[in-house]
Amino acid sequence: NIISLWRQTFVISEHLLEIEDSCIMQHSVLKASGHVDRFNDFMVKDVKDESKFFRADKLLEEVMEAKLQTPGITDAQRHEYTTVRNQADAYSQKEMWEIFQKYEIKSPETGNDLSEPYEFNLMFPTPIGPGGYLQGYLRPETAQGIFLNYKFCLEQNSNRLPFGVAQVGRSFRNEIAPRAGLTRQREFTQAEIEYFVNPKQKDHPKFALVESTVLILFHADAQLNAKDPVKMTVGEAVRSGLINNETLGYFIVKTWQFLVSIGLKKEYIRFRQHLPTEMAHYACDCWDAEIFGSYGWLECVGIADRSAFDLTAHANAAKCDLQYKESLEKPFEREVLILTKKSGVDIMKAFKKDGKMVKEFIESQPQEELECIAKKLETGDADVQVDGRSFTLTKGLAVFERKKEKVTVNAFTPGVIEPSFGIDRIFSMLLEHVYSARPKDDKEDDKQTRGVLSFAASSAPYKCVILPLDQRIARDKRYLEMLDYFTRELCEQGLSFTSDESNATIGRRYARNDELGVPFAVTFDFETMEDSSVTLRERDTMWQIRLPLSQLGELLRCLCKGSESWQSAFQRFPHKKNSNEEFKKD
Repeated sequence: NIISLWRQTFVISEHLLEIEDSCIMQHSVLKASGHVDRFNDFMVKDVKDESKFFRADKLLEEVMEAKLQTPGITDAQRHEYTTVRNQADAYSQKEMWEIFQKYEIKSPETGNDLSEPYEFNLMFPTPIGPGGYLQGYLRPETAQGIFLNYKFCLEQNSNRLPFGVAQVGRSFRNEIAPRAGLTRQREFTQAEIEYFVNPKQKDHPKFALVESTVLILFHADAQLNAKDPVKMTVGEAVRSGLINNETLGYFIVKTWQFLVSIGLKKEYIRFRQHLPTEMAHYACDCWDAEIFGSYGWLECVGIADRSAFDLTAHANAAKCDLQYKESLEKPFEREVLILTKKSGVDIMKAFKKDGKMVKEFIESQPQEELECIAKKLETGDADVQVDGRSFTLTKGLAVFERKKEKVTVNAFTPGVIEPSFGIDRIFSMLLEHVYSARPKDDKEDDKQTRGVLSFAASSAPYKCVILPLDQRIARDKRYLEMLDYFTRELCEQGLSFTSDESNATIGRRYARNDELGVPFAVTFDFETMEDSSVTLRERDTMWQIRLPLSQLGELLRCLCKGSESWQSAFQRFPHKKNSNEEFKKD
């Protein structure tokens, strides 16, 4: 249900394309994306018991959290520990080791010394094919499949920009220390969007609809100075430059709206900006949606402006053109620097079998790079790097000329705004946010805690439970006929349901299904057998209404879809707030 609501909120409402890609990816794909070289976490291990490993940044966070709980620490120490905790995943390998030595951090289980931090690649390698000669990996994220299909998706979108592509599926990471239930796993569900935009035009047409939304923002300066997050409208954050652009701000708000719609509490959702030291060099801005729960503030969604890095990296590796061609209304002439035809031939002869590759590389460079090469050649030689190899161009070998050309298209590599959702983490936090216990009635002898899961009707596993008042009703032929009619209608409406025909009292069965998070209970009683009306009870208020069975299916659909509120339905039909009252209509 969470994934269905995610699709409704993003794929349908934002007119996105959706793909389903392979879970196994070739080495060349993940080499191009940088995962082979840089998808690492720092790990430390117990020097006397090498079977005990720890993820360095998480261990540092735990140690700093423990120090913050120490009674009697000074304000300066509190500021220091908070700053170190906030930057735990932003330290370099050398800085991490210095921090571990400074605070004399030991193995938490044995008290032994720890090794120096070292990089551990988080991908699962797997050989491909019967011979196993082709190296592959289980995908560490769903995003790379979208980049591989970018060109096809652009064609399907009639070559229009901006546009977005979504994918939901399993991802795999060789987590150093899986723990904390669903929050740190080696296999998990991701829902990701790659929204392709013109890098110079990141305005969003629907930003005006969300700019007054107030969010809790934990910006980088506040983290570095151990200050508290601030409340601010997203419009103000974008105008002040705190959030880089409107499209990024729009998806931050859409993320917040989605999290709130499934039942998470507003006051326990904040957006944390990545620190400069933890942000990728190519990224313009990155924010994490963090949700507070029993494990503290937990990152559940990442929203990043990744610039044009991904498409550029894959275009270079695959040697294909992924630039977007935008037709200009008014063509114009410009002066460009190009390699002379004679120089092209000379380069191919000089570098022999590598000549064609070097020539094509030079001709593919942007004007700024060609100007730089030409300037170097005025005073000496110029080196160019092609596929990791260096080639030296001499003044007589590489000759450039200036030429006027008519420009009819604006070519650029699209930038990418990427919201990435960890569905398992969101579900884990949702369970914590919706759980509560009803106060015990002093008159009741039952000592058992009456737990309630207050799922939003839209995300609840079951939308309603069907309850015959007692076994006499359950055995009545008329009940079975009405039950068959009602369940078929629920199926047609796409509403999931369950039933409870046990011998327990109606009150106990209400409580039992409240614990399961079922938002509505439909009770068939003796009056139902006479006039085909039923009682509908709402879980959180425990209020009840009486209505004809023929109207119930449509009402449940509206309540679960959100097109009608419970308060509205309560006023429309005969109702009561207490089981001891009689039904009445205002």
